[in-house]
Amino acid sequence: MNVSRFDLWLGLPLAAIALLLPFSGPSDFVLNLATLVMIWAIFAIGFDFVFGLLGMVSFGHASFLGLGGYALALATQLWVLPFSAGLGLAIVVGALCAWLFSFFALRVSGIFFALVTLALSQLLYILADSKLRAWTGGADGLPGVERPGLGGIDFFDSTHFYWYVVAVFALVMAAVAVLRRSPFGRVIAGIRQNETRAEQLGFDVHRYKQITFIVSGGISGLAGALLASLLMYVNPQMLHWTTSGDVIIMTLLGGAGTLWGPVVGVLAFEVLKEWLSGWTQYWYGVLGLVFILATLFFPKGIVGELQERFGQWQDKAARRDGRSS
Repeated sequence: MNVSRFDLWLGLPLAAIALLLPFSGPSDFVLNLATLVMIWAIFAIGFDFVFGLLGMVSFGHASFLGLGGYALALATQLWVLPFSAGLGLAIVVGALCAWLFSFFALRVSGIFFALVTLALSQLLYILADSKLRAWTGGADGLPGVERPGLGGIDFFDSTHFYWYVVAVFALVMAAVAVLRRSPFGRVIAGIRQNETRAEQLGFDVHRYKQITFIVSGGISGLAGALLASLLMYVNPQMLHWTTSGDVIIMTLLGGAGTLWGPVVGVLAFEVLKEWLSGWTQYWYGVLGLVFILATLFFPKGIVGELQERFGQWQDKAARRDGRSS
């Protein structure tokens, strides 16, 4: 797997912080917040697989997240399956839902794609909140969602569960990095740049888009299961379109289409949310203002702008070396 110098430059400090955090004596609140950031980062990475690589805005990803949470809850509570089986089921359910969505959403593009995913997501939310109350618990949700069980380790302990999520995050990050730099990822990038050209070269554009959407749905379902496990609770609000809105903001804030952008965006969003919510009851409005300012000063997102500056610095360094030689 080839990783760019910039990705290493940014990724190594972030990895060091994640690995050293439990040894700094943090409170359970800080550890749970860090775990939440990691889970939302997995969700944002899955979302950006469609948004960043294909340039398609989906308001349906809340459905994949919420269904992943419900898949884990029902698998472990109703069907008494082990946690690992519930986690696998969450990935399958998220991917399956994305596959079903793709039959409707991929028939259109642009704003119409966003509207179709929004409509489908809200349909599932309404069903979960009312018609399927016997399965979802309605507005009350389903409490008592399980934590992992592995070798007698107590994953109800904040530190142990944090390490579990870190391991899953690392696997997801590695898999996405490989996919982005694989022939498949290069075709997806080509489709975004010029879809007509890709079709003329013989690529099945619809199939590539569908596979991308399915992979994205599976990752989002995994994030939903981990989120439900962290909260030990799942309710229909996870399927609401505003959840998709949050992950869109996070991804744009960090930098869509970059490897670390979704992670940095989630980190900035969650830290700001925690700080602002303790400062004012109108924190969401202030957060919106911060986002507007960020888009003005960092139009490519935090990581996108840093990556561009890093590239410019490398070009200048290369020119200096060329002149000196």
